[in-house]
Amino acid sequence: MVLLRAAAKRSLGVVTFGLVTGGALSASSGAVQEFPRPLATYPVHEGQGLIDVWSNRIEAEPFNLVATAIFFLAILHTFFTPKFRHWAHAVEEAHGARLKERHDALNTEDGLPEEVSFKGQILHFFGEVEAVFGIWAVVLMGALAWKEGRKVALDYVGQTVNFTEATFVVVIMALASTRPILRFAEGGLRSLAAIGRGSVAAWWLVLLIVTPVLGSLITEPAAMTIGALLLGRRFYALSPSPRFGYATLGLLFVNISIGGTLTHFAAPPVLMVATPWNWDLAYMLTHFGWKAFIAIVASTGLYALIFRNELGQLETARRLVAANSSAEVAPVNDRPVPFWITAVQLGFIVWTVAVAHYPPLFIGGFFFFLVFSRATAHHQSRLELRSPLLVGFFLAGLVVHGGLQGWWIEPLLSRLREWPLFFGATVLTAFNDNAAVTYLATLVPDFTDALKYAVVAGAVTGGGLTVIANAPNPAGQALLQRFFPQGVSPLGLFLGALPPTIITGICYMVM
Repeated sequence: MVLLRAAAKRSLGVVTFGLVTGGALSASSGAVQEFPRPLATYPVHEGQGLIDVWSNRIEAEPFNLVATAIFFLAILHTFFTPKFRHWAHAVEEAHGARLKERHDALNTEDGLPEEVSFKGQILHFFGEVEAVFGIWAVVLMGALAWKEGRKVALDYVGQTVNFTEATFVVVIMALASTRPILRFAEGGLRSLAAIGRGSVAAWWLVLLIVTPVLGSLITEPAAMTIGALLLGRRFYALSPSPRFGYATLGLLFVNISIGGTLTHFAAPPVLMVATPWNWDLAYMLTHFGWKAFIAIVASTGLYALIFRNELGQLETARRLVAANSSAEVAPVNDRPVPFWITAVQLGFIVWTVAVAHYPPLFIGGFFFFLVFSRATAHHQSRLELRSPLLVGFFLAGLVVHGGLQGWWIEPLLSRLREWPLFFGATVLTAFNDNAAVTYLATLVPDFTDALKYAVVAGAVTGGGLTVIANAPNPAGQALLQRFFPQGVSPLGLFLGALPPTIITGICYMVM
């Protein structure tokens, strides 16, 4: 209900996906200072360098430095999540050993008591990438309440920050991962994979080329959910090498990031600029769409060539598994789903996408879906909400931090020309959601058409470099993390995404 109330009170000055430049207006002009401070209110001095601008903005609003320091500590934390998970496992093993010793000392025939390690569970929580920004958002809110007062902190989270995207991703992930939708998607993709006789290579190519492009219609979060779930069943379940596993994950993230640019409503960074800059479907297809498709095919083709031998080995493994069982690898429940049930659930997805900017409407639709799912339970799988909720928590924490980073990003973008702006947007995207980068670009006056193109191209190009670079990435990582025993390494993901990122940059800026 907090999310519903917050979403209902959004003003037109607040960016749809949670990155803002001004807080709620005071009741009377000048009575209460807006928070965060609007960028236009900072003093401007002709000829100032970037460092001087940053210094002056910190001097004018010291909390800027505090908020950004906490944000970068959160980013640093993401690199240490595998270490926290390692500590958690060590603590739980020690806890289990103590329980066994106690049980043996009592010399009873009862089983071991079902006690959990509180310390181990807390360390597991700190080791969840999806929890990191939420954890540090608590630190940020504590610092804000101490510096500006409790009311400012509550108003910032409750009135200014927009949780629409986080809520939307939770709902669309839950809908897209249901059995009828997965069977429907798998059936369509199976028809394409049949061209390659349903081999591992055929599935791999279809999932990494067709699914991202499909994101331009069903939105990137839905495409990521379907792509990650089916890659888990058709590819990762066969235990590819870590190198191939990271290459595929990085390729998936990059392809999803650019696959939504064929339309003007599916990719968050494009959605941020579509209305202010009057970019419509025709503009996206002619300026971004065809280049994105070429980049997706080229990147996927390159990786298919590099890992062709391992794809052959995985196909051999698949056939051995198939020969020893009557089912395919990790199949979806084979019991057929009546078409009308699938059609109704597709209707729920269409409704959610159509009203994506109106949380009360798509959340209300989700409540109706829960009733429908219960009424057709014999054709459904167990509704899994853990991953969607974790991803939503991740994005909610991210937008809380992101709303306070405009003070340093906006002057940086405004000083760059076409090629530097492209590279700058690509790099910035690795450290902040790409929708933040493009939104802040709409606030820069006198942006030429070439500069507008460059900043959006850079933002979507860098969308696969880190888990925080693009809103759907946490969903993909949450669904595939179980196939990485030590957790998904930020460095491994970066290296896996780097070649397709370079190819995408060439396609966008040279073609």
